[in-house]
Amino acid sequence: MSGSAPLAAPLTFSPCFKDYLWGGRNLGRLTGRMLPSEIVAEAWEISGHPAGPSVVDAGPLKGRDLPSLVAEFGAALVGRRGVDAGADAGVPGAFPLLVKLLDANHALSVQVHPGDDYAAEHGLGEPGKTEMWYILEAAPGAGIIHGLQPGTDREALRRSALEGRLQDSLRRLRVRPGDAVMVPAGTVHGILSGIVLVEIQQSADTTYRIHDWGRTGPDGRPRELHIDRAMEVIDFGDPGPGIVEPRAVEAGPGVRREVIAECDKFVVERLAVRAGAEFGMVLGGETFEAWGVVAGEAAFAVPGSPPVGVGAVGFTLLPATMGPCRVRAVADSVLLRSYLP
Repeated sequence: MSGSAPLAAPLTFSPCFKDYLWGGRNLGRLTGRMLPSEIVAEAWEISGHPAGPSVVDAGPLKGRDLPSLVAEFGAALVGRRGVDAGADAGVPGAFPLLVKLLDANHALSVQVHPGDDYAAEHGLGEPGKTEMWYILEAAPGAGIIHGLQPGTDREALRRSALEGRLQDSLRRLRVRPGDAVMVPAGTVHGILSGIVLVEIQQSADTTYRIHDWGRTGPDGRPRELHIDRAMEVIDFGDPGPGIVEPRAVEAGPGVRREVIAECDKFVVERLAVRAGAEFGMVLGGETFEAWGVVAGEAAFAVPGSPPVGVGAVGFTLLPATMGPCRVRAVADSVLLRSYLP
């Protein structure tokens, strides 16, 4: 394809920041960036979503946003699986994943996201939203909401929501740095205060709130709840354990690699790499890879191009047709690697 040369090296981005009322200042401290406002709740680090596309910050594609790159390069960027994922979700031509940083300085609302079928049937213009969280920081005793108490059915949950007793129906889990949490579409969930995390999800932003802790929005009024829509999409079955038990897939000299999230939408691996050790792979057209350095510093090297350095906490996107790449740890590092199954 003409113009494929710009995809021969890793891409790095300027994120899109979101100033939701529950945010804080931690993302500036973690990333070393200047924050654009006093409160920043989210940084959309690798995003093709129209509500917050990320923009290439270096190299021949500098200044281009991710949706325009997908439109121009298609499978050369997202891979054959990426093309299929967009078509299967009813959003052909969309970048299928969204990688975020979240600073839950205050608790998020209790909420739920629809699945792909509901999104398509109701013309939402985007897929459903299955997500995973990787906990970077957690205050002592910090926790999350993940699912419902056993025996909670739709009618009981609706009554408790309308009567202000919803908290009695929620399952709470404590989390620690390094925990990975799977949140399938349809799972009632919430991130409570004192947590900073990486979120890797389907590229969707449809959220149905069912409880918001009595807060008011910028206009001084209570934020809108979506109880009827939520009841339509909540999965009242077992949401699973929430916190994932890592599955080791490789242990070699200086490299430990394990799967920390796995579903039909994405796979996320965690790599612990000693300073000076390397990990190699070949991107041969099947899927892009989104990498995050959550501790330490790493250099991403491809033949014929200077290495691209990424420090903590930072992210890079490897195009699906980039070819061979070696990741070298400049210091002892922990990295997250995401791709399509």
